[in-house]
Amino acid sequence: MNKGLLNKNFFLLWQGQLVSQLGDQAFIIAMNFWIKHETGSASLVGMIMMLSTLPSVILGPFAGTFADWHSRKKIIVISDLLNGLAVISMGIAIYYNAMETKYLLIMLFIISTFVAIINSFFRPAITASIPELVSKDKLEAANSMNESTLQLASFIGQGGGGLLYKMFGPALLFIGDGITYLFSSFSESFINIPQKIERKKHDSIKELINHFISDMKGGFQYIYKRKGMRNLFLIAAVLNFFLMPIIVLLPFFVEDFLKKGADWYGYIMGAFGAGALLGYFLVSIIKMSPKIRSLSIVFLIVINSSIVALLGLVRNPIIALLMMFIAGIMNGFININIMTAIQVSTDNNIRGRVFGLLQTMSMGITPISMGLSGVVADLLNQNIPLVYIVSGGIATILSFLVGLNKNTREFLAF
Repeated sequence: MNKGLLNKNFFLLWQGQLVSQLGDQAFIIAMNFWIKHETGSASLVGMIMMLSTLPSVILGPFAGTFADWHSRKKIIVISDLLNGLAVISMGIAIYYNAMETKYLLIMLFIISTFVAIINSFFRPAITASIPELVSKDKLEAANSMNESTLQLASFIGQGGGGLLYKMFGPALLFIGDGITYLFSSFSESFINIPQKIERKKHDSIKELINHFISDMKGGFQYIYKRKGMRNLFLIAAVLNFFLMPIIVLLPFFVEDFLKKGADWYGYIMGAFGAGALLGYFLVSIIKMSPKIRSLSIVFLIVINSSIVALLGLVRNPIIALLMMFIAGIMNGFININIMTAIQVSTDNNIRGRVFGLLQTMSMGITPISMGLSGVVADLLNQNIPLVYIVSGGIATILSFLVGLNKNTREFLAF
């Protein structure tokens, strides 16, 4: 099978991701601003984002093992199909004003949780499949290209989504998102993903469950024995906790402190996405020695965290946009190198479990952060800049400590 960077299978996976993520970013805008405008509550925005993340945390180990046991292609195709049908139903309910606002809110909470459950299976299947679709020497470039999909979607979907929200409202954005999921599901059905699935006979359901649990434990043991990988997962969890408020509270920051509308929320998030695209591109063209790469990642993690704190001091939307662009560049560079390090150091037959556990460990306390972000903001009379300064300051200190950990630096020097 052709394993060049632009072979048919990887290209179909890539373009399917691009289309569905375009709609997905517009969905985030529609969800957050609809709740803000209907309720004015930062707590509810934080709550729904928490519910959108919690399934990945809880189901990560199970979903990763499931991706090793079953066809990753089927998981990918069915996930996009189910997400499409769910999101379209939400758009139709809002468009026809089928029920009172409080019931629409409940429906949105249910659907966002359902989509999050589906995505908890979808993500490990995608990440575990990429190394089987391209040759090893193309893996870093393939990761850059795939992650570029997400950030290109942020740049176009969120940048244009803010304008579309003002022009058409949330209902059509939900429906458009659902259609992109369905298109992706169709195109992904033509992908051929090489995967050797180990079939074992089980005499009873109990034996099957015990085998499944044993494989999940194997994933934990695999990570625990590799100190650099284990430390990196734990550090990612703590940093995500303190950096998440910037995303949860950004609609309030844009409208109430930068004095701009939903379109500027899209521009700022789009700037972050454009920066990340540039960061991915730089990873694919800049060749560094392992030691320099490791030190560069650590340095950029510190600077990236400090930008969050400095953002709390900004009231000029142009400066905020430029800061998010710079943060995006660093974030893209960091993420691609970390993902490649994990893929290169993990065997194919356990890769799904490792990335499932990455979901759980790196995002483990993020739902708490999302929920607390809104509550703390409301308790502080929605003093969003203060939340940014404190959260970013703590993250900067913790990031500096990352550079002092020898095992983590060695793991990053893959």
